[in-house]
This record gives sequence, structure tokens and C-alpha cells, in this order.
Amino acid sequence: MTEQILKIRFNRFYRMLGTGKIIIGIFLFSLCGSLHAQISPPGLGDVNIAFWSAFGVRRQLDSLGKKQTLSYIALGRKSSPDDYNLVSKQAIIVLNHEVYHSFTPNQQYSYAVSYRRQPKYESVSPYEKEDTEQEFRIYGRYAYTFNLGKGWKLKNTFRQEFRKFFDADFRQAEENFQLRMRIKSQLTYSLSKKNNQKLALSAEGLFSTSYLNEPDHRWTRFGYKEMRIGAYYMFSIPHSPFTVDIGYVNDLIRESKSIKKGGVHYLAADIIWNLPFKNK
Repeated sequence: MTEQILKIRFNRFYRMLGTGKIIIGIFLFSLCGSLHAQISPPGLGDVNIAFWSAFGVRRQLDSLGKKQTLSYIALGRKSSPDDYNLVSKQAIIVLNHEVYHSFTPNQQYSYAVSYRRQPKYESVSPYEKEDTEQEFRIYGRYAYTFNLGKGWKLKNTFRQEFRKFFDADFRQAEENFQLRMRIKSQLTYSLSKKNNQKLALSAEGLFSTSYLNEPDHRWTRFGYKEMRIGAYYMFSIPHSPFTVDIGYVNDLIRESKSIKKGGVHYLAADIIWNLPFKNK
């Protein structure tokens, strides 16, 4: 049985290579911008507008600044499908811990573990809560940065995720687990050295396949799912260890109702407490 499943997955992956032109096209499009903010909002569903806020702690692990961790807690609120009240409903709670290693001046890898708790709502008015989904996620990321000169940097990132789902009581959810690939680039411009002010634009393509528990046990087709485009303003709070990121993200979900109205609009804000390396 295991051998048959592996053969099926390999055949689907081989057919997926035939969509290489689509993937490459989205990747090239993503080179037009990027999200430089360290804590970016996740997908919060097929709604009109949402709000995302996070508080993180970044710790330097060595004196050279090549190794660091970022831990954060975040909350998301969102509107109902038929209104624009961005704090109408609870959307998500996230706990995330990521370890970074810059092993060359232009290259970096990271790995992370994450827990997410997300309410599920009925699809018809008044959109009452009907269930809660829990997710455990692990992912790895590789990034290469180009220094373009005069304050410009371009960072290309590949990220692979494994997502495992449960209901509120840790029983099987409708979706068992998911494999997701994310291709992203980030373009940043240094506005001013005063307070380390920066401007960032972004685009990220997401591709995935899922193994379902319901209505039957099967794999979904691997393919493009959504595009996230954003703009952020970043700065450091004077005479403090804190940095702030304020931005906007537009989530274009394939075959969703929201995409007909321009996608899901996110307002986002996060604050990060930067802790320097301490030699014990």
C-alpha cells in the first residue's frame, strides 16, 4: 500500500513539472516586489477584509549576527463575507518559533514550528461559529539576497511546509494534512538611516496538495492556490530595542468569491523586541 501511494505521488509530481511555465511565470512576477516584514499575515479565509497583529521577540544567538531566533504570538480578526467590519469575528491565534542561520553574506536558511487555532464559521448568514480547527506546522526556508545598490535589496525565498490538522478535540479534521510550497521575493528600499526606515513591496505564490479524510481518503491535485501581494513601512522606535512594521496585504485566492471583488484586504501591524547577543 505504501509503495502504491509513493508511486501515485511520484506520477503526480512528474505531471506537475508540466506546469513549470506557470510556476516560473508567477515566480518572475513575484520579483516585482516583496514583503520585508518578519511577521506576515496568514490566510484568514474567503472574506472581505481582515486585521492582523503580532508581537515578537528576536534574539541574536552569536556575536556575528549570523544566527538568530524569532518567536511571536499573533491574533487575527476578520469581517463576515457580506460586510467590511474588519474586527467582526475572531480569525486565528498563532504561536510561532523560527531559527535563522545566515551561512554566507547573501544566503540564509531557517526552520520553524508553529501552532494555529482557527474558528470555522457557517457559510450562510448570520455566519455563526460551527467548529474550531487546530493546525501544527513545520517548515523550512531558503533565501538568497541580491544587493542592488543605493539602498535596494532583492531577496528570493523558497519555503516548504507540512501542515497537520485536527478539530477542537484533537480528532481527525476533514483535511488530514497538507504539503505546501511557497515562492516569494522581497524588494526593500532604505528610506532613511534615521530610525532605520524602510519600504517593502511583496508578491508570493502558494502551491499545495492535501490528503483528505472526508468525503474519502484521497490526495487533491497539486497546483496553484493563491497569490499574496503586500506593501509595508518599517521603522525602529527611537532609543528602544523595538521595531514596528505596518502594512497592507491583498490575498488573491483562486476560485474564491472574494477574488471577484479584488481579493481579501488585510491591514497588519506587528512589533518586534530585538534582544542582542549576550556572552555568558
